[in-house]
Amino acid sequence: MTSLLIVTDAWYPQTNGVVHSLEAVGNTLKSEGYKVQYLTPERFWTVPMPTYPEIRLSLAPIGAVAEIIGRMMPDHIHIATEGPLGLQAKFFCVERGLAYTTSYHTRFPQYVSARVPVPTEWSYAYLRWFHSGAAATLVPTPSIVAELAEHQFENLRVWSRGVDTSRFHPGAKTEFAGLPGPHLLYVGRVAVEKNVEAFLRLRMPGTKIVVGDGPQLPELRQAFPEAVFLGKKHGEELAALYRSADVFVFPSRTDTFGNVVIEALASGVPVAAYPVAGPVDILTDTAAGALDEDLEAAVTRALTLSREAARQHAARFTWAAAAEQFRSALVPASSWRDEAA
Repeated sequence: MTSLLIVTDAWYPQTNGVVHSLEAVGNTLKSEGYKVQYLTPERFWTVPMPTYPEIRLSLAPIGAVAEIIGRMMPDHIHIATEGPLGLQAKFFCVERGLAYTTSYHTRFPQYVSARVPVPTEWSYAYLRWFHSGAAATLVPTPSIVAELAEHQFENLRVWSRGVDTSRFHPGAKTEFAGLPGPHLLYVGRVAVEKNVEAFLRLRMPGTKIVVGDGPQLPELRQAFPEAVFLGKKHGEELAALYRSADVFVFPSRTDTFGNVVIEALASGVPVAAYPVAGPVDILTDTAAGALDEDLEAAVTRALTLSREAARQHAARFTWAAAAEQFRSALVPASSWRDEAA
């Protein structure tokens, strides 16, 4: 049985696109006969990441990651994140001459600059160094491939995302009864880099509904009392909220993909967004979503679009296809078998 080790600093109890994508592709590969293991912060003491406490940074002793990887001896190694665990894994692979792949999930240069006055090129310099030794760096969209290529990243491959269309599907609008329509929905982290305020400032009739948690929630709740803030939701409750919306609004300019966009589409909800990386790669069918630098104009047009067309467009994004992109980029770690002989 072919074995794969995924090293990731992002894992449960976090709930975000990185964790979901790594779990979904791992489950798909398991169903195809792979032995998939994860090296995550669950094994170590952790501390909250400054300004992003949901992310716990691992306090792994020097050599701990090397010992674990050496004991597992996987056929393939994928380093998913650029944090402490990913860094130790990279050092180990380089020292031992092992081949590995990496992935780029988050535009940290933009995230950091939204919080502190740090030039984005400083962050890009670290990320470029981190990914430089990988046989391939997997990137969510062609737009992000082009962006990273401009910053001299190499060996870039597209690894798209999928959606569970059995979980997220059209149906009766069971939520938002008594709230003025149209019902405009945002789902995601409530933080400055997500640009949620742009959504809440829209001068449009109806009700703006925010699902999610984050450091900016108290501030926005006070500044926009007319909006409805529901906090973090999961499972069927979240799916029901999606399909009860009239338009899904995605105001972020910093995401690399936007899993919530295809979840909304799968629920039969047209999407309004800015024409930036992520949305421009997903909303290639103008019948499923609207892109405009004027977000109000995008929402207005999205309100006229077909829910059926949104659902049909979402069907293009499958985890089977995403897993095949991931699998095809893997390289043998190679030297294990020689050493074990």
